[in-house]
Amino acid sequence: MRILGIDPGSRITGVGIIDGERLVHAESLRLGSGPMPERLGEIYRRLTQLLAEFQPEVAAVETVFMSRNPQAAIKLGQARGAAICALVGYGLDVHEYAPRAIKQALVGRGAAAKEQVQHMTRAILKTRQPFGEDAADALAVALCHHHTSQTNARLPAGVVLR
Repeated sequence: MRILGIDPGSRITGVGIIDGERLVHAESLRLGSGPMPERLGEIYRRLTQLLAEFQPEVAAVETVFMSRNPQAAIKLGQARGAAICALVGYGLDVHEYAPRAIKQALVGRGAAAKEQVQHMTRAILKTRQPFGEDAADALAVALCHHHTSQTNARLPAGVVLR
């Protein structure tokens, strides 16, 4: 199953695409420092292009974490919204995962360090390719969904992990 993972951000949005545990594409969409509406439009446009090019079957997006800075949380929420609009507009089912759940799925600890998540992402994908932090996080989101959906497929009917 081709999965698109998104690590949303108002300045850099990470994108990772996998087929099972095989790397397809990873990049960090650098959005510049223009007005927020322009950056949101850029997220939408660039994701739309990537969707057409790579044709994922499902999408996974990291949820908003609680921030001490309300303005930062609002901007992050807006970036997530722009990304989700592109994904839903393309017709994808969108699954959301909390940062702790992503770390738990990849490392086995919800409080794992970013470096541990990046290491496990490269190990699972069997690549030494270095990724930018945001692209690595997006790949981790995609892998989290891959592992979660595999587990859910093995559970009795009506039981679903989130």
